[in-house]
Amino acid sequence: MGLRDILEDVSSGELSSEEAQARLAGYATTDAGRFDAAREQRRGVPEGIFAPGKTTDEIATLVRAALSTTGRAVVTRVTSEAATTLEGHVEGETTYHERARCLVAHAPEFEEHEIDAGVGVVTGGTADGEPAGEAAVVAAEIGASVERIEDVGVANLSRVVDQLPALREQDVLVVAAGREGALPTVVAGLVSAPVIGLPVSSGYGYGGNGEAALMGMLQSCSVLSVVNIDAGFVAGTQAGLIATAIADGRR
Repeated sequence: MGLRDILEDVSSGELSSEEAQARLAGYATTDAGRFDAAREQRRGVPEGIFAPGKTTDEIATLVRAALSTTGRAVVTRVTSEAATTLEGHVEGETTYHERARCLVAHAPEFEEHEIDAGVGVVTGGTADGEPAGEAAVVAAEIGASVERIEDVGVANLSRVVDQLPALREQDVLVVAAGREGALPTVVAGLVSAPVIGLPVSSGYGYGGNGEAALMGMLQSCSVLSVVNIDAGFVAGTQAGLIATAIADGRR
């Protein structure tokens, strides 16, 4: 779409000023900051709205900008109270993933994109659910089919072994673990798919808060990649990008 077409659509009311700016500059300017409306076209992943440090009004402003320019908003680390308020102040279909603390909103005209690739999101235990859930939400929004494989911690290896068929069916795996972070190393030694280690800030004492898990994954003798502590959004995004490349190869 050229400049003249954009101006004509603004004049006719078919395009809002925010949408026009997003198409011309790649972002939409709001009172709460600038929303990166071109990220999906540029990088193949949706922009995330990070809730901590923002008021509910500021989050709502950015959500409305996201919906008007891309048809979708993904809010991370948002409380249930804030999510309830947001659901009443934005148009479109909203889903709050409570454990993951993620709110997803789709405009009425939004068409979900599906890719022919699967992402497995694996947890060592229940304590890993929040960052793992964030990864699952983002990978699903990119279009991958997501399989959750829960509670397969290495304290009892039979819990991993009995899930091997499910693990090996996935095209890419995000493996979340706290404590010493051994689970991604074990899984990466048993599957052919790429593995992304997601260290979780569970545990206590020396090396607690995810430090030991991060160091253990970085020192893995099995081949895997590692994101920062509790960085579920990053892990899910990386998995989604890999899944997209696999799906493109299949076509």
